[in-house]
Amino acid sequence: MGLPRRLLSGAVSVLWIVGSLTVGWFLWPSSLGGCTTLTIVSGHSMEPTYYTGDLVVSRCGPVEVGDVIVYNPPNIDGARVIHRVIGGDTDEGLVVQGDNNDFIDPWSPRSENVLGSAVLHLPHVGTFASILLSPLTWVSLLVVALAVVIWPGRDLQDDETEQSAGEPESTDEEPAEADLPGLWAPEPEGVEATR
Repeated sequence: MGLPRRLLSGAVSVLWIVGSLTVGWFLWPSSLGGCTTLTIVSGHSMEPTYYTGDLVVSRCGPVEVGDVIVYNPPNIDGARVIHRVIGGDTDEGLVVQGDNNDFIDPWSPRSENVLGSAVLHLPHVGTFASILLSPLTWVSLLVVALAVVIWPGRDLQDDETEQSAGEPESTDEEPAEADLPGLWAPEPEGVEATR
């Protein structure tokens, strides 16, 4: 009984690790060297596609005309723009414009400036998602995941001991009086017992 329980426990641990690594791979932020960028929309330049407070998840990869991209404008540290590609290429520079703008962006982002193409839009989630953008949140999640995997669980031997120490099995048969040593049974009539 102990071996199947150990195998099950090991399988659960492996599933947790594989699941955590898979989720981490898809959600690992570009700010920590990953391929995913979470952007909270601010402003009206992408309406009606995106509104202020929406969360847009983008992933790195090839960029085509018509894609909504997130990019860092050249020579402007820390800024991030989410607009649609309307021409150009990542080698010579992309031509980008907000859906609600009547002018083209003054920057021509190249491949090193593009953080990713939009793959998921979550309306009104940006307010809460700002927590996810913090590197402290990601480090905390990693610590918790490691603690879950590494933390010592209940010893399997204790479980087996508790099961074997349970109440003895009962039977419906009554034991014969002769089978119970040390018990006194009355003698049949006419026979004197000596003590």
